[in-house]
Amino acid sequence: MLFSRRGGPGARCLLLSLFLLEFCETGSSQLHYSVSEEAKHGTFVGRIAQDLGLELEDLVPRLFRVASKGRADLLEVNLQNGILFVNSRIDREELCGRSAECSIHLEVIVDRPLQVFHVEVKVKDINDNPPIFRHREQRLFIPESRLLDSHFPIEGASDADVGTNALLTYTLSPSDYFSLDVQASDEFSKSLSLELKKSLDREETPELHLLLTATDGGKPELEGTVQLLITVLDVNDNAPLFDQAVYRINLLETTENGTLVATLNASDADEGVNGEVVFSFGSDVSLNIQQKFKIDSSSGEIRVIGTLDYEETKSYEIRIKAVDKGSPPMSNHCKVLVKMLDVNDNAPELVITSLSLPIREDAPLGTVIALITVSDRDSGTNGQVTCSLMPHVPFKLVSTFKNYYSLVLDSALDRESISDYTVVVTARDGGSPSLWATASVSVAVADLPPTVLVSLVDSGQAPKASSRAMVGAAGPESTLVDVNVYLIIAICAVSSLLVLTLLLYTALRCSAPPPEGACGPGKPTLVCSSAVGSWSYSQQRRSQRVCSGEGPPKTDLMAFSPGLPPGLNPSERNEHSEANSDISSNVSPTFKLLV
Repeated sequence: MLFSRRGGPGARCLLLSLFLLEFCETGSSQLHYSVSEEAKHGTFVGRIAQDLGLELEDLVPRLFRVASKGRADLLEVNLQNGILFVNSRIDREELCGRSAECSIHLEVIVDRPLQVFHVEVKVKDINDNPPIFRHREQRLFIPESRLLDSHFPIEGASDADVGTNALLTYTLSPSDYFSLDVQASDEFSKSLSLELKKSLDREETPELHLLLTATDGGKPELEGTVQLLITVLDVNDNAPLFDQAVYRINLLETTENGTLVATLNASDADEGVNGEVVFSFGSDVSLNIQQKFKIDSSSGEIRVIGTLDYEETKSYEIRIKAVDKGSPPMSNHCKVLVKMLDVNDNAPELVITSLSLPIREDAPLGTVIALITVSDRDSGTNGQVTCSLMPHVPFKLVSTFKNYYSLVLDSALDRESISDYTVVVTARDGGSPSLWATASVSVAVADLPPTVLVSLVDSGQAPKASSRAMVGAAGPESTLVDVNVYLIIAICAVSSLLVLTLLLYTALRCSAPPPEGACGPGKPTLVCSSAVGSWSYSQQRRSQRVCSGEGPPKTDLMAFSPGLPPGLNPSERNEHSEANSDISSNVSPTFKLLV
């Protein structure tokens, strides 16, 4: 950008302000919205453009765009009115599973100047999943000899929703023999059992049919049911008993295959085969658990057989069944709760986006070059990531949000000293030992437009050269002088000496009386040319004649340099040269003397 003195100080300040606007630093802010899952297409979420302070007419020119780490098609922005709306079906359970909190994180990016905004849309749960029992019916075998107040465990239901929508209550159909006993270890985990209230008589009632209903806490309420089929037995009247109802185990995610997790103990008061106990996983144990653990049917030992990953599954609830060998068999259950402990086994991940390259060497401090995102799948301290740059580079990292950074210019650039940089970014987690990852950004420095001013003096003095770096954005006090300017001055000085030598040589040849009409007062013409234009200058010199030995005198002097208007006296020419002194150092003048 060129500045002229003719406009005055106010005009120059205006031009400088406009120039600085082009390189303003990106801002960072965050918006919060919420939307219910299963909202219809087009459902209003928020006036995102207005809330971010963006003008509607600037959305398209500034390349307004939205990015998301997960499903990018769930939400969309109407560029005509700046409204964020639901674009496709949002299923909270599919998006976040059983997590208590569920959000969609968006990055809004605009250019000219480059800005990034962070938007968090909380997905609210609705009661769209009923309680589900794993099996349509449950069979129980209860001997007629069991005492009153005996308990018989039954399996409960599960609900894919969260919060109060997943809070289940149970009811049992009316029965003279049984009542439902519910033991709550916490608000969302309950153990169910049938409690015997009236003695059984196999001969009188060999079978009982009951209906168990689970109702969730949503509005409207949803429910699920299961049939309880009870067969009254005659012999083997003692079921195995575990020494603990719940076993709690802590296990590192790096635990090797074959490692002993727990040894379960169950006893049976019966004798002989009726007292022999066989251990197994409960019928509701998932395939994932069976692929990672095994249980010895005789000893009750549980061992690891698969790869454990805290980031994949943070805990396991394993239901164990103990069955005796009586006829018919009797059984009991216990729970093994395995809590996984995190190990620093995941290195940080770096993603570099929105590169703004190349960068001009006159770019102002704070100019954003790239956006950097870091993440670590570990949790706690192991997942806390810090970023750093290689030393001795004119850049720095600025944290704009958690795990989001901007690579910005920190000191002035000089393309003639260094034309490109390879910037290495290192992300290191807080684990022990710490893990890290690196990524590199190649930053090219762009040169400024070239311009050179050379002035010639009739008195035979050495030519004068001047050059100013057109930084502008840094203010008059921070004008940078390029090293090549001094090289141009030297070239101009040598060229002027050559011109003087040729003039003296011509004068000596003309010192003898010339033939009539061969020499006379000459009118030398100076023609200059450069990449930005050309000018010519003629001046009558009465005290000097330029002659040749034969033919009419040739008085054309040609020089290649920036343009000056013709017809100016030396004082005017000097004043005009000062107004055009913003010259690049990359163009060397060329002179040609025609005699």
